[in-house]
Amino acid sequence: MRFVRAPDGSVVADLKQNLPGRGAWVTARHAQVAEAVRKGLFKRAFKNEVQVAPDLPEQVEALLIQRARESVSLANKAGQAVAGFAKVESALRSNQVIGLIEASDGADDGRNKLKNLVKIIAADHKSAVECLSGLDSTDLGLAFGRSHVIHAALMDGPAARAALARLQRLNDYQAKDSVVPLTPDLMRDIHVTDETARINAE
Repeated sequence: MRFVRAPDGSVVADLKQNLPGRGAWVTARHAQVAEAVRKGLFKRAFKNEVQVAPDLPEQVEALLIQRARESVSLANKAGQAVAGFAKVESALRSNQVIGLIEASDGADDGRNKLKNLVKIIAADHKSAVECLSGLDSTDLGLAFGRSHVIHAALMDGPAARAALARLQRLNDYQAKDSVVPLTPDLMRDIHVTDETARINAE
């Protein structure tokens, strides 16, 4: 994930990778960004004074959630997404689904029923369905114009594939993987060019 130093000295995430200036790359995990903030590594990467918000990892997650929610909304408007247990189950049984979205705050019983159905269908049709849970019921509800949504599915199409990619990126960022320590030895191996400094990129 690329970060840049804004004109006011603040560090901001460049999710589209199109902001000008020197960039610092950090492994796209909440824990890794938090480690970079804690150890003051952005100042070292930019070789300049920077203002790093203590909640930068949470800010990044909020941006990823917003982008994923908006993308699911576009897929819905394009007719490439459905919401509600019955509609999702029907779409899964017809082998139309490329992504199952379960609200992160949904009950386990309903989520497990659909996930088990995904496993059965994958075995029968030899097709994989991504299971994602980065959005909560309120965010999913906003994507579908409702108060809340627990179960949703993406059907194949350009808008759905874009939404799937953003949801995958959000899930990766939220992953609870262990942190790779950013040690001085590792910092000496950082690749730096005139445009980019790399902080512990995998």
